[in-house]
Amino acid sequence: MIRVLIVCLGNICRSPAAEAALRRKAQERGAAIEVCSAGIGGWHQGKGADGRMVRAAAARGYLLDRHRARQVEFSDFYEFDYILAMDGKNLSDLLGMAPANRECDIRLFLEFADTHTRETPDPYYGGAEGFERVLDLVETGADAFLDHIQKTQG
Repeated sequence: MIRVLIVCLGNICRSPAAEAALRRKAQERGAAIEVCSAGIGGWHQGKGADGRMVRAAAARGYLLDRHRARQVEFSDFYEFDYILAMDGKNLSDLLGMAPANRECDIRLFLEFADTHTRETPDPYYGGAEGFERVLDLVETGADAFLDHIQKTQG
């Protein structure tokens, strides 16, 4: 089973949405993937997903009501096969935190997708359209990541 950790800044908007999208799409394909999410910072530790993302995700059939934010931990670099960052700053922070002998592949979430952008923008300070944009991107990214896994795993 492939283990994937998706990371954004606070683990209340982008990464919970990406976690839900990747989990559902993996189930639909019958892919053996375990998906979790975390944040670079611990500001929201133990709190639920942002209510705006909860509502936008629910409209697409993703339930985030059980999500609880957590911070990236040192052990994550050994427990996961992939750690996928939502943006370049998250990626840079992860690479700075990662031990040299880590066992995971650290990349941008959208690196696998054929999109004009490689970063998933943070919708936190914007309006409803930002949350919809994030959901569009994470659905595209989830499909592309699963295609990558199927190609590399046989």
